[in-house]
Amino acid sequence: MKKGAITLSLAGALALSAVPLNSTVVEAVGNGPGYGGNETINTSILTTYSEMADFLKKQDAKQPQMELEVIGQSVKGRDLYVAKYMSNPENPTILFLTQQHGNEQLTTEGALEFIKHLGTGKMKGVTDNVNILVVPMLNADGAMGDVDFSLDDYVASGDRNLTRYNAVGVDLNRDHIDKIQPETKALHENVMSKYDIDYMIDLHHQGASSERDGELVSGSILYPTTPNADPEVVEGSKKLGAVVFDAVDSTGWGHLGKYRGGDAETISRNGIAVEYGISTLLFEMRGMSDHEYEPYVLGQKSNGYLIKQTITTLESTVRAIADGSIDTQDTSFWDTLAFQQTRETE
Repeated sequence: MKKGAITLSLAGALALSAVPLNSTVVEAVGNGPGYGGNETINTSILTTYSEMADFLKKQDAKQPQMELEVIGQSVKGRDLYVAKYMSNPENPTILFLTQQHGNEQLTTEGALEFIKHLGTGKMKGVTDNVNILVVPMLNADGAMGDVDFSLDDYVASGDRNLTRYNAVGVDLNRDHIDKIQPETKALHENVMSKYDIDYMIDLHHQGASSERDGELVSGSILYPTTPNADPEVVEGSKKLGAVVFDAVDSTGWGHLGKYRGGDAETISRNGIAVEYGISTLLFEMRGMSDHEYEPYVLGQKSNGYLIKQTITTLESTVRAIADGSIDTQDTSFWDTLAFQQTRETE
């Protein structure tokens, strides 16, 4: 099931995000091709774990306001990182979490670019009024395909396959009650319990064929739905979602639906909201980087804009928290936002 590779660099994929927002953008995100057995899926364009670690260390040395911390190790012994911007303990704090599922990597690419932006004039002054935590690539072993089970049926070609599960075949986003796996344990013991976090966005990828109002979505969002979540926490989550929806859906190339999610507290969106009183938002970007089920994998022509969607999400939320505008967000849009549906194929 392996396919031929193309010579597209990560830099080239990121460069796509600078293309003017015109009709080709809508095509790229909304109607960009699914895998379908025809598109090339080349993991060589994606940042490896080692490249990510080197990037974070260089940014840490370069950015005075950034502090890099190792929060634990994966099953296979890879260091897990949090990039911290903690200028004032009295500031509200937001956590961005990426790649609990190792085959959902474009969110990590966007998070790394966001970290770079925090060290430039583009985001000057923002960190004076908001604390930021970024945990990229929580499932480092799955992202590198360094697992104790076969990935022969996965569709991507390149230097590695990427899997949803960690090295021992566990879904980390179902381990937020028992916290058995070293990755989830590190997150809870050295991030969730250690810092006074107000908001969290958990960034994922979903299948490639969901639509809202007849148009393929670029992603979907959802607040905590467990009945055990405090209503004020849920309202804060809805406000966080309002910021994201306004920033992305208004671009002309972003199109968001409401995610259909359950109320299990083993999932971070629900469990973290209940255990820590943190307002949480799930953001599911369209299409995965690799999978054994072909309809979940998205062709690479959408990569640049899905990375851009991640950057837009992170930058818009930190600005809204920093200037206090998140407090006045209108959450009534949630009442009319349609649940995404799976597009029927002929």
